[in-house]
Amino acid sequence: MSKANKTQKTKISPVRFLNDVSPDQKRDDCLKIMDMQKEITGLEPEMWGAIIGFGDYHYKYESGREGDFFRLGFAPRAQNISIYIMPGYQDFDDELSRLGKHKVGKSCLYIKRLSDVDEEVLREIMAKGYRLMEEKYPS
Repeated sequence: MSKANKTQKTKISPVRFLNDVSPDQKRDDCLKIMDMQKEITGLEPEMWGAIIGFGDYHYKYESGREGDFFRLGFAPRAQNISIYIMPGYQDFDDELSRLGKHKVGKSCLYIKRLSDVDEEVLREIMAKGYRLMEEKYPS
């Protein structure tokens, strides 16, 4: 039997969690990203382990693995801020080419600070990722 996702919702306050982030510039950037994602989704943030997530959906893979996860999220990490869009970044070449300084993984976008990127393009990326999730997994 396949295991469910290890990252689960917690009762921790996202604002309280972010208030402990340092340096100040990273905390301020994260608070702004949280506001952007809240505006995009129309939802309140929830903690998923050490990730701030918005919305949720249930997935089930052919392998039998299934679980619940957030639709859009981000996390302050030691070296950067990770922004998660669950469809992955494989169909975002145009947007990423206009974003600014970043690195990308499958479902993870890494930025050092908001001042390194075009915030409108970042908003466009997050909104597109959320929209794609809504299409695949309607609320």
